[in-house]
Amino acid sequence: MEALAPSVPAHGTRAAASSFEARRAVATWLFVCCALVFAMVVIGGVTRLTHSGLSITEWQPIVGTLPPLSDSAWNDAFTRYQATPEYRDVNRGMTLSEFKGIFWWEYFHRLLGRGIGVAFLLPYLWFLLRRRIPPGYAKPLAGIFVLGGLQGALGWFMVASGLVDDPRVSQFRLTAHLGAAFLIYAAMLWTGLSLLFPDRANHALPGLRSARRLAFGIAALVFVMVLSGGFVAGIRAGFAYNTFPLMQGRWIPPEIMMLTPWWKNFFWNMATVQFDHRMIAWLLAFSIPFTWWRLRRSRTPARARRGADLLLAGLVLQISLGIATLVNVVPVPLAAMHQAGALVVFTLALNVAHALR
Repeated sequence: MEALAPSVPAHGTRAAASSFEARRAVATWLFVCCALVFAMVVIGGVTRLTHSGLSITEWQPIVGTLPPLSDSAWNDAFTRYQATPEYRDVNRGMTLSEFKGIFWWEYFHRLLGRGIGVAFLLPYLWFLLRRRIPPGYAKPLAGIFVLGGLQGALGWFMVASGLVDDPRVSQFRLTAHLGAAFLIYAAMLWTGLSLLFPDRANHALPGLRSARRLAFGIAALVFVMVLSGGFVAGIRAGFAYNTFPLMQGRWIPPEIMMLTPWWKNFFWNMATVQFDHRMIAWLLAFSIPFTWWRLRRSRTPARARRGADLLLAGLVLQISLGIATLVNVVPVPLAAMHQAGALVVFTLALNVAHALR
């Protein structure tokens, strides 16, 4: 005789279903916001690669929502750009038509940033008023919104560094802006995954603790890789040493520590900055397959093992994109895909770590 299922009150079943639906709805909203941030990161990369980021010389969060709508407004915007170091030193003689081409990239980048703020705030308020946000999540979600607002200010702080003397933005501010975008993305993704998968891995499973440490270490290392990529982009180190696996015929280029004091090499020396980026890539190239192997050998959750399969595939694709971008001297399409690939690998690493939390 089959065992009878335990009796569950009807109102309890409805409450559980309602709770699950609420968690899934909030998680879906967060994943949509993650997709918008993903697009923001890619468009931001294209904006940087096309030298469009300094084309708008003012930060007007409200008024700046509208682009120039008349010939006089376009001429005013172009005149302001002509007063910048980038026009003077890099784009002297640019026509108004050419200026519009770079203006639109930066405009859409900023417009998408505003759109993400609206896409986050309005549903958050709706969920809050309808009491659909699960207990313990309202304040963290509000914190994510505050971080998003600060990210906009950080973006302008970055742009402002290229409007004074040097026609390039500070590599420190660029890296901080990029890193903050990844952290905001991670916060939304982790929260959404926690809503969809509230259960934690069984601590009693053999080897789980070491697997967890490896997974979190991989996620942290991918983030460090992203930051190193920010410095590569900030000083345009990708346009030098365009060979692989050697750097102009050397494993370690002789220029690697040519600046004094020594610590400046890690932030201003193209050879050192690119070498560091390569070394972190090599470290990931060995540590991710090792983590995959460990998860396959351990009694870890199936979700973690499936995630490790995807992470390994993502690593192969990202390294391939990185090499192709380098040897082809940073073409915009490949470089944009490489930046997108970094966020894909970060996503996959976070998913594995979350499955083992």
